[in-house]
Amino acid sequence: MPARTAEQFLRGLKGARNIWVGSDKVEDVTCHPAFAGAAEGLAKIFDLQHEFADDCLMPDPETGEPINVSHMIPRSKDDILRRHKGLERIAEYTVGVMGRSPDYMNVTYAGFAGRADEWGANGNEEGAENLVNYQKFLRRNDIALTHTIIQPTIDKAQGDAPRPGNTVALHKVGETEHGIIVRGARILATLAPFADELAVYPAAPLPEGADAYALAFCIPMSAPGLKFICRDSCAGTRNIHDHPLSARFDEQDAFVIFDDVEVPWDRLHINCNLPVYNQVMTTGWFPNIMQQTMIRAQTKLEFAWGVATRMSEAINGLQPPAVQMLGEMWTFCEFARACIQTAEANAHEFGNGVWFPQGAPLVALRATLPTWFPRVNEIIRLLGSHNLLAAPTQAQLADPELRPLIDQFMHGAGNVSAEARSRIFRLAWDFVGSALASRNEQYERFYLASGARNQQLAHLLAERARADRLVDRFMTEKTGTEENTNQRIAEKA
Repeated sequence: MPARTAEQFLRGLKGARNIWVGSDKVEDVTCHPAFAGAAEGLAKIFDLQHEFADDCLMPDPETGEPINVSHMIPRSKDDILRRHKGLERIAEYTVGVMGRSPDYMNVTYAGFAGRADEWGANGNEEGAENLVNYQKFLRRNDIALTHTIIQPTIDKAQGDAPRPGNTVALHKVGETEHGIIVRGARILATLAPFADELAVYPAAPLPEGADAYALAFCIPMSAPGLKFICRDSCAGTRNIHDHPLSARFDEQDAFVIFDDVEVPWDRLHINCNLPVYNQVMTTGWFPNIMQQTMIRAQTKLEFAWGVATRMSEAINGLQPPAVQMLGEMWTFCEFARACIQTAEANAHEFGNGVWFPQGAPLVALRATLPTWFPRVNEIIRLLGSHNLLAAPTQAQLADPELRPLIDQFMHGAGNVSAEARSRIFRLAWDFVGSALASRNEQYERFYLASGARNQQLAHLLAERARADRLVDRFMTEKTGTEENTNQRIAEKA
């Protein structure tokens, strides 16, 4: 099946799966009030790729069928720029609020397949071949894939990586004729209710002796023994006037339990191979996937700046200090844009004929975003003040008794109608103050690790040659200058 439509995507979600939200075991995610809005919102991405086919679709390199460009294995700088257009289309539709739209995992597995040589190291040739075949299956069937890669936090004193004897973390417990049996838990499967399949692959390195935890594979969401416990829904109502973002973009997050799940041999990419597990994420994965993540983040920043500006205009608030704060938000947008463009302009081969963007600008941007996004939310709250809490609902606007009073007392400055004012302030509140807004701020603070960890990573990965050269000039120059100066002064005297 080539690139799917919204209808085909929604039809695919109706299969059996074990998903709980609140007190409900959900039979059909397309109908349940916690999920229906996001299911439809996400489905539109599949129609979007056909609406903007020139940007979003490309021929499969083997079959010629149309596939999403996020499945591309880049072989040149032009491929990187071509992929940018498709990724940006999706980011603009979700205004960056959905961090796990399917293009994220598409880009991830395209990168993995492109560097299959790394996955095939240390005797893991069969696992690498399985991965390449899976990426073909993923792109040719337009699968919505999510992942769960973080180990559950039980005791921080034990560290982030599981050690031998840990029965909570996902690990291999046996083998059958058809595959291996895994047991344990992982987090945080964002997009789980709306995915067709689930991926497990490395995150933090594992210590010596933790071979049973060194696993990578992909399985259907319907796999027997696979269970998902979702957080509280942030969906609110389906009313896009009252909840313009949370009505359609609550991508959900889930705790995943593997209750003796069988993973077929041909779906297994790493089978207790610790050296491969600890190596495959250390080279090209980060700069590859961060093209998608940073395009999304930059789009979200620009959307936030646009919301804040329109909100201020609605009440004639474009004056200091509001303008200064809006300018601050704009700088975030432009710094993000510059980092992405620099990374793409300096794209280079990462081995095996595969090209990815330059890593350094994206690492710097990633390390900064956990402080930028909370600041953006703070600025919108400051600019919006009490007005964020005084925006009538669609039902109130439709009430014949209330509407004349709303038009009289709740309009904006100049010719801004009460309805227009209501829509911009409700949009702003859904972005910074709703349940979804709170979840998204928490998400951005720890997205691809915290700001502190990314800053540590930035320093460890940084190219030091020029900085060292600038410092070495002063460390290696001849001393005694002060003595010579004092001698000349004495001679003149």
